[in-house]
Amino acid sequence: MKKILILLAAAFSYTAASAQTTWTVDKAHSNVKFTVTHLMVSDVDGIFKSYDATITAAKPDFSDAKFQISIQTASVTTDNDQRDKHISSPDFFDVATYPTITFTSTAITKTSDKHYKLTGNLTLHGVTKPASFDLWYRGTIQNPMSKADDAGFQLTGTIKRADFNFGSKFPNAVVSDEVTIKANGEFGKAK
Repeated sequence: MKKILILLAAAFSYTAASAQTTWTVDKAHSNVKFTVTHLMVSDVDGIFKSYDATITAAKPDFSDAKFQISIQTASVTTDNDQRDKHISSPDFFDVATYPTITFTSTAITKTSDKHYKLTGNLTLHGVTKPASFDLWYRGTIQNPMSKADDAGFQLTGTIKRADFNFGSKFPNAVVSDEVTIKANGEFGKAK
């Protein structure tokens, strides 16, 4: 009987420890941005206004986290109507044909305290490629308004337009091949 109780206690502890928690993005306190260089002399920033993101993790330090991000390409803005119309066209995002950008993480590796390398599959312009980003886990706090746990993250990295056949009519001298990505996310623990 004693052995059975020990086995049951161990099984319960393992199940409780491996229980996944889902975290959803708080869009009022988050953003998804990108930066390209125009004519090799000036940086131009863009932001996506419509996106969803979730995290599932069992460990409180998020070292086992899985990220799922979906961005609506038609929500892109660079704070310039003429440019926004152009980058929404088939020359760049082609929002009618490719309405979403997605990222699904496949691995997370701790690089230092609260810093990780997040790897996954990025789909942009109909092309899926592996991509890696730096992830900073900024901590978890109890939100004073909702009294629920909130966790903060910052994701940064660089992708190449050419890898995704994105804006291929425009050489690096016009629009940089390298696109810097920066996302800040505040995530609430699902109840």
